[in-house]
Amino acid sequence: MEREKSYKIIIGILVFIIILQWLFIIVTRPKRIPKVPVVIKGRIAIVIDDWGYNLNNLDILEQIKYPLTISILPNLSYSRKTAEELQKRGFEIILHLPMEPKEKYRLEKNTIMASMSQESIKNIIEQDLNNIIYAKGASNHMGSRATEDSGIMEIVFKQLKKGHLYFLDSLVSSNSICYDLAKKLNLRFAKRDVFLDNKEEPEYIKQQIYKLKTRARIYGRAIGIGHNQKTTLEVLKEAMPELEKEGFKFVYVSELVR
Repeated sequence: MEREKSYKIIIGILVFIIILQWLFIIVTRPKRIPKVPVVIKGRIAIVIDDWGYNLNNLDILEQIKYPLTISILPNLSYSRKTAEELQKRGFEIILHLPMEPKEKYRLEKNTIMASMSQESIKNIIEQDLNNIIYAKGASNHMGSRATEDSGIMEIVFKQLKKGHLYFLDSLVSSNSICYDLAKKLNLRFAKRDVFLDNKEEPEYIKQQIYKLKTRARIYGRAIGIGHNQKTTLEVLKEAMPELEKEGFKFVYVSELVR
């Protein structure tokens, strides 16, 4: 009897220890914190125009760790080298295609003019794309006259479509026919929402970035165009991390074309 009673006591103690261990595990086990989905307030693509004249500001660009779309003028002293270098760094490259403006500006070599033949325009675009390798699309440099001319733009768009490229309308004319024509030709297309640096002043650029993020918040997406200027790049270097913290996502233009 005494032995049987001892066994029962031992078994009781063991059961009690097991229960305590089980309770300890339950209490001390880290609780799973449910993952909160990241809410993106809007997607923003930023284009930097007018590369190719020199290699200035590449050091500042190196410090910007976000997607940027780099728009390079063709057949300049540093056009090809810039395209090669920035493609290696992970930036998106597009051709900044010189096109006829209404205003009297100094024109780039082989600017597409309304008076040109279809064959001449095709040859220019082919040469330009051979120079700006890795191009995912094209945008207009100037072009307030050309982008209002459906005949000219149809030739341009068909060449771009042939190369599986998109077109970004810099929207230098309120009478641009590019959107409707791109839709008709089923060409991938996007348009500029905000110019960032019509004034090369930090406070002005910050105001324009605010307009850009406001548009992205309202419409879910926005495209801003700046230029290869030290002031613009320095402001962007500081502003982009802050916008990311606010919930905005930076993307390439190719991610916003329709």
